[in-house]
Amino acid sequence: MPKILIEPAELANWPETKRPVIIDTRSPDEYREAHIPGAANVHEIFTYLASSTPEGIEELKARFASVFGACGISGDDDPVVFYEAGMRSGFGQSCRGHFLLSYLGHENSYVLHGGLEAWTAAGFDITDAVFQPAPKEFVANPSQTTKVVSKDDVLAQLGKDDVTLLDVRDVDEWIGDSSSPYGKDFVPRKGRLPGAKWLEWYRMMKPAGSTMKMKNVDEVLAECHNVGLDRGKPVWLYCFKGARTSNTYVALKQAGFTNLATYFGSWNEWARDPQLPIEEGLPWE
Repeated sequence: MPKILIEPAELANWPETKRPVIIDTRSPDEYREAHIPGAANVHEIFTYLASSTPEGIEELKARFASVFGACGISGDDDPVVFYEAGMRSGFGQSCRGHFLLSYLGHENSYVLHGGLEAWTAAGFDITDAVFQPAPKEFVANPSQTTKVVSKDDVLAQLGKDDVTLLDVRDVDEWIGDSSSPYGKDFVPRKGRLPGAKWLEWYRMMKPAGSTMKMKNVDEVLAECHNVGLDRGKPVWLYCFKGARTSNTYVALKQAGFTNLATYFGSWNEWARDPQLPIEEGLPWE
């Protein structure tokens, strides 16, 4: 199974021969206050909203090829570590960084397990010195093993049993009480994709000292079993904009799921098109 999560001590003791590019995904204000020495700040990893149209996907690839190149990333020989404040506080934004980079063809990236909270709890240094990386040329080569599906792909699967649609949003979104994490009426419609299963992204984690960390493989598989997920069947994840899905993607990938895809446009895109079907109201009614 792939190793994606690394502990603070692993990052602190990384061999000097090939130090990783470290990317802080928090807000610029949080970054300026204190961060891991040598980390570059890219909050756009969290804030960027994508559509799943061909034009939207091309824009996504071009934008993040530029962003990652500016951070000093080129090929797979450049290891990369993403982090956020804590696994619960950034809606999976560090995992979104890993997912985006993997989708663009770079398979040598990691997520700091427990984020900056775990780093500081372990007693490692922080700084307020802004780091300016030396840019490189990053060429996107979208991976065939880390797929992004479109709203048309999802629409074509509704009512079929070929894939499992997995909603990982918060409970208020799943039951149709809120449209997003940004406000109940942030987008026009509330509800869920027809036929989707639900596994709230928080359930992939558990308390670990002052922060949250991912559950182990058996614990993740137990959660999957409870909602009827099959490792042998494709799973397409969605949330609001592809951050919380990335958190769940990391958990599932580390638990042995190999056929995973993300509907990156997610509810932010789906809910804005009144022609697309949704389930409304309470799921059990």
